Amino acid sequence: MVASEHHHHLPLPSFEDKAPHLLIVVAPYYKDIADDLVAGAQASIKAAGATCDTVEVPGALEIPTAIRLARAADKYDGYVALGCVIRGETTHYDTVCNDSSRALTLLGLDGFCIGNGILTVENRKQAEVRAEPDGQNKGGGAAEAALHLIALFRRFTNRTKGIGFKPKSEHIIIAGDSGDSETS
Repeated sequence: MVASEHHHHLPLPSFEDKAPHLLIVVAPYYKDIADDLVAGAQASIKAAGATCDTVEVPGALEIPTAIRLARAADKYDGYVALGCVIRGETTHYDTVCNDSSRALTLLGLDGFCIGNGILTVENRKQAEVRAEPDGQNKGGGAAEAALHLIALFRRFTNRTKGIGFKPKSEHIIIAGDSGDSETS
């Protein structure tokens, strides 16, 4: 039974150098659900000592595009995607769930630090349970995922040992250059 499952949660990362600034992108199609997701995300971001901005888009399909557009601003370290898709009578549910998730995954593979908190549920009750900040808090979980990816990104990009070739000085020596001739 799912209710008896126990899940391991990583502790929030700490950011000693510079507090991250995140963008929460939310589709408020189901406004009460979206508001709970945002509240959970904001609480987790604040708990980590980070800051955030929030923007709204019409639906879950627009979330990845909004994140990609925000990247041009170069002011966010990570992104939190929030929304809710409840199964209806048509296959539109499958399209929205699959395409929004796929697009977020592709952005992640391109180096975006994204926490995906787009709920994909069968009914409103499932959404309410997952969105509640004092319940499953999937908004907070998505924010924490983004924070962990930011920490991981910083860890990997600040590494100076064991990665690639680093010249001894500012002078770059090109293969085959004997150093005997002067160049201008």
